[in-house]
Amino acid sequence: MECIVLTQKEKDKLITHAIERQPNESCAMLLGEKIDDAWNVKEVFLTENMDKSQTNFTISPEELLKGYKLAEKMQLELVGVFHSHPNSDATPSDTDKKFMQNNPVPWIIFSCMTNDLMAYLLDSDVIEIPIK
Repeated sequence: MECIVLTQKEKDKLITHAIERQPNESCAMLLGEKIDDAWNVKEVFLTENMDKSQTNFTISPEELLKGYKLAEKMQLELVGVFHSHPNSDATPSDTDKKFMQNNPVPWIIFSCMTNDLMAYLLDSDVIEIPIK
């Protein structure tokens, strides 16, 4: 079974980012490498939510380019997309599911309500995968 590998320090960085960006959704690019069924995060690239919304997030084209350039420089690839849900559970919304089709990597969601950090992958349907 596929999984995403995050250190405690990386988890803390993402959760802190989510808490600091409330009441809006936060977002980040997770860079690393996929080995077998493990998506290994090596770098957390924090981004701003240009929507400044509690229910949506958009990473600006400039920040996306910066993230991809950093990945290239470090010889890494995009291995995950992170965002928070300030007012709901850590499960993908219909909007998330739509965008998961364009970004077939694990999606990590942090719920500011329940403090849950969950990971999902879109197969034929959305499946929860373990965070190790």
